[in-house]
Formats: sequence, C-alpha cells, structure tokens
Amino acid sequence: MAGRQRIDRVRRQYNQWVANQTLEDYALRFTAKSARRWSAARVANTALGAISFLALEAIGGTITLNYGAANATSAILVVSVIIFLCGLPIAYHAAKCGIDIDLLTRGAGFGYIGSTITSLIYASFTFIFFAIEAVIMAAALEMCFGIPRPIGYLISAVVIIPLVTYGITLISRFQLWTQPIWIVLHILPFVAIAYANPQSFTEWRKFAGEHGGAGGHLDLLLFGTAASVVFSLVAQIGEQVDFLRFLPRDRRTSRTSWWIALLSAGPGWIIFGALKLLLGSFLAYFALSHGVSSEQAAEPAHMYLEAFRYVLSQPDMALALTGTFVILSQIKINVTNAYAGSIAWSNFFSRLTHSHPGRVVWLVFNVLVALLLMEIGVYKALEQTLALYSNVAIAWVGALVADLVVNKPLGLRPQHIEFKRAHLCDINPVGVGAMMIATIVSISAFYGLFGPTAKALSAFVALAVAFVAAPLIAWATDGKYYIARKPKRSWQNLESIQCCICEHSFEPEDMASCPAYAGPICSLCCSLDARCHDLCKPHARAGAQVSDMLGKLLPEAIYTRINSQFGHYLGVFAVSAGLVGLTLGLIYLQTSATIPAGDFALADVLWKVFFALTIIIGVVAWLFVLAQQSRRAAEAETRRQTALLIQEIDAHKRTDAELQRAKEVAESANLAKSRYVVGLSHELRSPLNAISGYAQLLEQDVSLATKPRDQVRVVRRSADHLSGLIDGILDISKIEAGRLYLSRDEVRLSEFLDQLVGMFRVQAAGKGIDFIFKRPSVLPLVVYADEKRLRQVLINLLSNALKFTQAGSVQFVVHYRSPVAEFEIIDTGPGIQPDDLERIFAPFERGALGVSQPQTGTGLGLTISRLLAGVMGGDIRVTSEVGSGSTFQVKILLSEVTNPTRIAPVEAPIFGYHGPRKTILITDDDPTHRDLLREVLTPLGFILLSAPDGPGCLALAQHCRPDLFLLDISMAGMDGWTVAETLRASGHHQARILMVSASALEAHGAPLAQPFHDGYLMKPIDIPKLLETIRQLLKLEWQHEADSVPAPHWRPETGSRPPVKHVEELIGLGQLGYVRAIQVKLDEIGNDYPEHADFVSQMRALIDRFDLDQYMATLKALHSYDH
Repeated sequence: MAGRQRIDRVRRQYNQWVANQTLEDYALRFTAKSARRWSAARVANTALGAISFLALEAIGGTITLNYGAANATSAILVVSVIIFLCGLPIAYHAAKCGIDIDLLTRGAGFGYIGSTITSLIYASFTFIFFAIEAVIMAAALEMCFGIPRPIGYLISAVVIIPLVTYGITLISRFQLWTQPIWIVLHILPFVAIAYANPQSFTEWRKFAGEHGGAGGHLDLLLFGTAASVVFSLVAQIGEQVDFLRFLPRDRRTSRTSWWIALLSAGPGWIIFGALKLLLGSFLAYFALSHGVSSEQAAEPAHMYLEAFRYVLSQPDMALALTGTFVILSQIKINVTNAYAGSIAWSNFFSRLTHSHPGRVVWLVFNVLVALLLMEIGVYKALEQTLALYSNVAIAWVGALVADLVVNKPLGLRPQHIEFKRAHLCDINPVGVGAMMIATIVSISAFYGLFGPTAKALSAFVALAVAFVAAPLIAWATDGKYYIARKPKRSWQNLESIQCCICEHSFEPEDMASCPAYAGPICSLCCSLDARCHDLCKPHARAGAQVSDMLGKLLPEAIYTRINSQFGHYLGVFAVSAGLVGLTLGLIYLQTSATIPAGDFALADVLWKVFFALTIIIGVVAWLFVLAQQSRRAAEAETRRQTALLIQEIDAHKRTDAELQRAKEVAESANLAKSRYVVGLSHELRSPLNAISGYAQLLEQDVSLATKPRDQVRVVRRSADHLSGLIDGILDISKIEAGRLYLSRDEVRLSEFLDQLVGMFRVQAAGKGIDFIFKRPSVLPLVVYADEKRLRQVLINLLSNALKFTQAGSVQFVVHYRSPVAEFEIIDTGPGIQPDDLERIFAPFERGALGVSQPQTGTGLGLTISRLLAGVMGGDIRVTSEVGSGSTFQVKILLSEVTNPTRIAPVEAPIFGYHGPRKTILITDDDPTHRDLLREVLTPLGFILLSAPDGPGCLALAQHCRPDLFLLDISMAGMDGWTVAETLRASGHHQARILMVSASALEAHGAPLAQPFHDGYLMKPIDIPKLLETIRQLLKLEWQHEADSVPAPHWRPETGSRPPVKHVEELIGLGQLGYVRAIQVKLDEIGNDYPEHADFVSQMRALIDRFDLDQYMATLKALHSYDH
C-alpha cells in the first residue's frame, strides 16, 4: 500500500507584529491561560470603558425628538432587558472558554466559513459606531477650536491608532487612568441641573416628539420604530467579550469578584448604557427647550454644552468642560471600537485570503473605512442606518443565543464549544440557516411587506424567528454539523505544544493534530494554510456540504446539470448579480427615504447601472469558473502524480530494505569468513614461527656442513613460502574487507628492476629460454610505492610466465610516462583460452591449458596481483592467443620522489652489542616460542627472563626492572594488552614493550592505537627484523666480527674454477647487492657442477656474513685469471 500523501513543512515566518502577542492580543486564536494575568476588576474596568460612548446620548436624543419621551423610554427599557438577557450567555461562555465573539460564533452553530458572515456584521458594527463617535468628536473640535469638520474627522480617526496598537495592555491603562475623570464630568452637569432646574425632568416625561401624539402617550408603532434603532446596540456585547476573554482562568479563588466582573462588564454594560440613553433623551429635550435647533439638539456636543452652562456660568469655561468631556468620552469608546474592529477584520480576511499581516494592519483598515463613512455623512442618516443594521445584528445574536441556551441544554449540540478550523464543518446550517431566515423575514417586514405593525416591530420579528429556527434546524440535522472530527484529548495534560509550522509553542487548547503536515499545528497556522485543502476533513468543506445537500434535495438529472461547468457558471453569476442588486436596492431604499421626489429618476439610474454591471459580472464569472476548473484539474493531476511518486518511493524503500538485509547477510558471512581466515592464520603461524626461527638459527650455524645447511635453507625457504601463502590468503581477505593498508616506500626503481631481472634471468637460463628486459631511456631514480606489494605483483606475473613457458622467450618491458608506469610481461607459452581470461583471476582457479603444467601453484597469485594492483591505483589486463603466448599489462601509479633519502648499508652478522648488559623479559604461553627467542638472544649477551603467562610476567616485574618486555598478545587468562597496561600503571615507564602476535587481526586493528606499547612484530618472526627492532628500542650498537669463520682452503689461484659466464653473472648480482639471487645462483652451480663445491662453499660463507667486499674481490680475481 502506498504511503499516505502529506505536505512538506515550510516554516511560516510571521512578521514582528504577528509574532508579538502584546500587539496581537491572541487574535484568531485561543486566549492563552498564561496571558490572563490581570485581575477581574481591571478587566471589567477596561471593558466598561465602552459605556463612555456618546452615541448612546445621540440615539436616545434622536428617538426622543422623533417619537416622544414615552415611546423612547419604553423602547430603551424593553430593548435593554432583551440585550441583557442575550448578552449573559454570550459573555459567560466567551469568558469561560477564553475566546472572542468570532471564535464563539464559529463553535455555536455557524461553522468555520459560516461565521465569516457574522464577522462582517460585527466588523460593520465597529466601523459604523467608530464613525458616529468620531463625528461627535469632530463636532466638539469644531465647536471648541474652529477646526473644519473634514480635518476634525481625520484627527478623530488618527489619534486612536497609537492607543490601540498595543492592545489590551495599553487600553486597560488608559481606561483605568481616565475613568475617574470621566465619571466626575459625566455626573456633574446632571447634579447641577437637578439642583437648579428640577422641573425640567417632569417636563421631559411629557414631551410628545415630532411624530408623537399631543398627550405623549405610548404608541405601538412609534415604540417599535424606536426599538429598532436601539436594537442596533445588541452587537456591543462582542466588544465586551473581546475584553472579557482575559478574565482570570481560575474562578474558584475569586468566584464572587469573577461573577461581578462578568455581569457588570458583560451584559451589565447595557444597564449603564440604558441610563445614558435616557440621559441623552432628557438632554435632547433640555437643549431643545433652551433654544437649540432640532437638528443640533440630538448632537451630544450641543446637549452637554447647555448642561455644563448650569455648572459654570462663564461661557468659555462651560465650552472648555464640554470639549474636554466629549473628546475624552469619544477617545475612550473609539479605542474599544477600533480594537474590536481589528479583531473582527482579522477573522474575516484570514479565512478568505489565508493571510494575516497582523491585527495592527486591520486596525488601520477599520479606521480608514470609518473615516470614509464620516466623509460621506453617515451621521445624517443615523436613524435609518441603525434601524436597518439592527435587523441583521439581532438575527445573528438571536441564533447564537438560541444555540447556547436552548440547543446546548437540550443536547441538540455537543457540550464542548470548538473553534478550530481543523475540527469544524465549514458551514453549520443551525446558525447560518436561522440567521438567514430571520434576516430575510425581518428585512421584508422592515420594508412593509407584512404591514405597518410588522414593519415597526421588525427587530422583534428577527429575534423571534432566529430563536425558534435555530433549535428546529439543530433537531432536524441531529447536530452533525458542529464537529467535523474529534479533537485529540491526549494533549490536554500537556503544558504547551510546539507548532510544526511556525515552531512556536502554544497551550493544548490552541493546537490540533494535522494529518497533512503529520504533526501538531496551532490554530493561526491552521487558519492561514492554503495548501492542505482541508485534508483532515474533506467531507466538511463548504463545496462538499453544498453538493451533498443538493444531491439529497434534487433529482439526480437536475443535480447533474447543476453540478456541470455551466451550472457552476450560473451559480457564480446569480450570486454575484444578486449581491450587486442587493447593494443597489439598499442604496435605493435608503436614498428614497430621504429624497422621495427623486424616486423614479433614481430607480431608472440604478437599473441602468445594474444592467451594465451584469454584463461585466457575466464575463468575469465565466473567467472565474474557467480559472477554477483549470486549477482543480492541475491540482488533481498533481495529486495523481504525487500518489504515483509515493508508490514508487515505497517500492524503492522496500527494495532498499531487501538490499540492506542482503547486504547485512553478506557482510555477516564475509565477517565469519574473515574471522575464520584470521583464526586459521594464527594457528598456522604459531608452529611456523618455531620452524622458521630454528631454520634461521641453523642456517647461521657455521659448524654445520654444506649439505645439511643447504637442507636447512630449503626448510627455511619453504617456511617463508608458506608464510607468504598465508599472507596472500590474508591479503585477499583484507582487500575484500577494505582493510589492506599500503606503505609509502621510496623505491630506487632501476635497482629494483635489476634485482627482478637478475633473479628471473638465472631461472630462465636454467630452463633454456631467453629472458629479454627492455627498459625505457628515461626512468625516475626513486619513486613512491609499496615495495613489498609491487614486488609481489611483478614476481607473481614473471614467475607464471617462466613457469608456463617451455621454449622461446619471456620479455619484461617497462614503459614510464609520469606518473604512470606500465609493465608488460610477454611470454611464448601455451596461451590462455578466451573463456579463461577472466576466470584465471578468481581464487584457486587455473586455466584449462595450465592444469596440465607441472607445479601449477595454488591459484592465488593472479587473484592477489589484480587486487593489489587495484588497491595501488592500477589494473592488470591480459591478452592471449592459444599456442602463441600471453601478454600481461600492469599499470600502476608511481610518482617520482624529488628528495630521496639515503639507503643504509647492509650490515654484517651480529655477535653482540656495546655497553652494559640489557635485561629482556619474554612472556609467551607457548614454551617453544620462548625457547626460540632464548636461542636467538642469549648468544648476543642479553639477560633473558621468561614467564608462561601474564600474571607470571607481572610477578617477575615486581622484583626486577627489565629493559625490554616481549609480550605475546594472545594468551589465556590475561592477554598481552592487559599486561602492557598493567606494567605501565605499576611504574615501568622507562622500559620498552614489544608486542608479538600470530594474529593478523592485530596488524592494523584499533588495539595498535593503544599507548601502552612501543613496537609490534608478526609471527613467524624474522630474526634480522627482530634484532633491528630491539636495536632501535634499546638504542644499541651491534658488534660485528668479520673473521670469526675459518677461511676455506679454496684460493682463486689454486682452486677449481667454474665457467666464466657463471662468474660474470655472480659479479653482476654482487654489483646489485641482491643477496638472495646470489644464493640461488650458487645453489644452481653446486647442483650442476659438483666438482666446484669448494668454490660454492667459499662464496656462500662470504654471502652469509654479508661480506660483499671480499665477495667481489674474490670474483674479480678469479675473472682476471680466466682472461
């Protein structure tokens, strides 16, 4: 099965406004418990700053002047009770859950996208009242300072922005500092009026208004009309909630204060608001009775100017107090309007655009919209604007309250109020449907469709319809549109969780599990994401919900046509044209109410505008549908290709897993093989050490006769060959395991080649074939190479050529083009069949023609040679023709040495050393190896001590101070490394420790990196190498005794003389210093010419003690006698 498709995480970098919660105040998200740090009293005081707005006085004055004091007072009292009752559940749940009015609306019946409508309604409330309050403030500026109205509008708007930028932090301080002054200024004029003119209150209650009856009695139609205007204040609870969400989380510690704060600053704002409405009603009458015109009597600046004249008799002082009070009141209310508007617009645009530049940006936007309304004269149509708005606002609030107080207790909805996009359906028909039905019915009633009484009571109609429709729809839908998927409950006990997108940490209530990004995501990142396409809830998207509803309601044939491209076009066109028509209709209705004479002309103009816009809408709608179709097709293709790619990746992962398992099995088998080979090597080297060591001792014994010495030499060479065979097997294992290490030697290339040529020319002559050596005219004097490995490769190839060539010649041709050397070995042997050209390089394989040859070997030579050539940066190639011979080509990197070091001369045999005697302690669990080392070292004058194991060595070391420890590594109980470490720890810091082992695994392993030893030797021990290592470690100077061997009786002038050609070859080999080739040649002369045994014995004695000077002098003297 293919892996689930998810989206790569791209970290969202918010700008400094969004990232700073002091500026953001948790817009679009749950109010963190850690952010609720203010006391309940301070939060309530901040929220109550809203009661300062003088639009209340303006509304109360306007409806009083129009409908009389009795109708206005009744409307204010009745509507205030309704607003209080509606505001109580809204304030309680918002404060309890820590969410603003928009997030509450989402979870309380409207859905994630459905609540954008209510966000727009709420945002409209904030900028309408911001504009009204700013107009009042501009009037005060004009009255006090003579500032023109347009400039006053700008000042009134701009001065609010810096106060709201830092959110509740600065607003709470501002409201706290200004509240006492405002309260004093607000009460003072009424106290003065009550003292100086108390009868004015009695006269006010009898005021009939412009449209009221002469007796000033209550009229239902006038009451309803006045109530419609007052109902516009119902959305103010949203502004109160925006502050109440910061109430302390724990209600138990201050339950009484918490509830007092909630009631007073939540629904209780209308108590103070109703009082201000009544005061505005009184002041309008009061101003009118003091000669102020009816147009100015409803303006708060003129109202309070007349009132403050009772406080101070001086006109300038009264004007100053009026200006101070009005300006302070309007700033206090407009910081609340602007703050609430910034949050409302953030919620609205974040869902439409999937972008959030910051609450501060929408603060400025809200202020600019309000400024535009001021400039076009919103205050002039105050009553009509608020009456129309109230129908929409009360429909929203009615549906919201019904969900909280009816649906929730009755179990028609989940008990938890969810607000996150990841868990909500886009559209919940409970709230959206109830609000739409109530709005349509109430606006129809407002414009007289159901008669004059329903028109006057349209706001009550909206409330009643919404309150009834919401529970009915919830019951009909069984509450299944509240939650799209259940939230993750296992996070609730965590203190904070890091968002996988913005990488900030938030409390669990603000987090959701995102399958698209395979991690936790905060509510803001979730709201702004445009790439996931609601992968967590595809069934709950708006498009899927509408399609599902239409599929259930309509016949399949009609649904198929509607769901086509043309159907989509008709839908987009109808919605767009409907919105334009609705806007133009509202403009017509609003304008016709103020200019009745222009009805027909205005209608004609608006119809022309509508039809002109319809053409544009038709073209744009078609382009929009085509663009959406192309986008969906591209996304579908992308998802299909991504799914295929994921399947391919999964297949590769499975293949990789199988390959990894196969690799592990192969590595395990290879490791087992390597361990076996290493173990076998150890077991073979241990007895081989004794064979080789004693053979070397016997070979150096001058008392041994010639024939036995030759036999011992054969034993020693056989041991060397066996040791080389073991090395070859280990080399293959090391190369395959990647653990073969090359040395960087300085090789004198000409001498190196002459040694090879001298050795194989003798062998070729012995078989009666020609050996031809061709060297280039220019060769570097010294090159860098691993001399042992290079010699091994060339000897293998040359020995094979000589071995398989019975007649003809063997050519050794060298080419050099810096830094690549090419060696060609050309023979006239039987050749190699084409099928065998690669098989001969496999271990233990031989060519078909070579099997019949005598002494064919083990079949490892070519394998090792090719592997070594590859390790040294080269290669071996072979060409062959059956019956004609073969050609092997070796190419190897041999870089020239610019500053070669000098070569030490060949030393003569060692018979002792200068200086005081040295003590050597030998530790080996094999007595044969201990005896061998004793035989080698005792004649040289060393004091030898021996121990059979590690504890024995440590016991001896406590009673003496050896100069050198020879430690075998592989011993039972305590190994050599442990002994070395213990010796160093016990104080043997000056002694030298030489490790000896038959295990090839130790040769390049990690143990050699330990600091406890000074040298390392492999078994079988090469005695000259052992002595050289001891000399270096103990800084000895050897004693050489050149005349210790009695001179043979053979003399050049008297003894037998071998053939001249053999003498010349011996002289050539002596000039090269190639001792081993000289020994081979002497063996050949001894076998072919037994009568010259005395000559061979004399020459071998000189060579055995490395007396090359006497060797050359003897041969040259012999050569002179022959000429």
